[in-house]
Amino acid sequence: MRPEALTPPVCPAGRDLLAGRVVAVTAAAGTGIGAAVVERCLDEGAFVMISDQHVRRLAESHERLSVGHPGRVRSLPCDVTDERAVGALVDATVRDYGRLDVMINNAGLGGTGSVMELTDDEWLRVLDVTLTGTFRCTRAAVRQMLAQGGGGVVINNASVLGWRAQAGQAHYAAAKAGVMAFTRCAAMDVAPYGIRVNAVAPSLAMHPFLSKVTGADLLAELSGREAFGRAAQPWEVAAVMAFLASDYASYLTGEVVSVSSQHP
Repeated sequence: MRPEALTPPVCPAGRDLLAGRVVAVTAAAGTGIGAAVVERCLDEGAFVMISDQHVRRLAESHERLSVGHPGRVRSLPCDVTDERAVGALVDATVRDYGRLDVMINNAGLGGTGSVMELTDDEWLRVLDVTLTGTFRCTRAAVRQMLAQGGGGVVINNASVLGWRAQAGQAHYAAAKAGVMAFTRCAAMDVAPYGIRVNAVAPSLAMHPFLSKVTGADLLAELSGREAFGRAAQPWEVAAVMAFLASDYASYLTGEVVSVSSQHP
């Protein structure tokens, strides 16, 4: 393995791919993919509504982002398992910015547990946040896009575990496989109205929160399976999301783009 393969490249500068677009992002506070895609969208010229169920962390993110992007960041707490909260997020976006052009459904819930040990509540909680939450947000977003006259983009965060097997991940993998299937079918429902629906499927994106909840040995093993011998940086996944949100992806819909260097 060449040393440069282990070192992530520098995040490229924005190119105004989303100049003037209005983007809403769920689970956008913190250090993971959601936070990275917010920064990418801002760097590409978008106006962004950030949401998260963690109120304090959301407020901190809003304050930090507003310093570098004054007037282009709004925030609202949102629990994607609550239909009213999801509707309020879309309504607030339209109230503050006048429209909604892109919905990025990043909210998801993981965990580890054997099918022999998982309870109904654990199973249903992961599916409610990860799969049904994606459905709720997509439904609210496309209804607004239709009210605007059509056009718009929805991007869902799936996972390579929707395709691959990993012990202890039956609930999470089932939810992410559902996100993939939902993406394909929803895309067909809204294609006649000029709305595109796509998803990304990351393998492993390294950030501080992940290292707190996942053992170092497992992270090292998973990183070692990647062709570059390292995990992705969150911005590397976010860059693909920004591409899917842009006009460069105008003919892509119903697609799940693997953001991974791991191959069976």
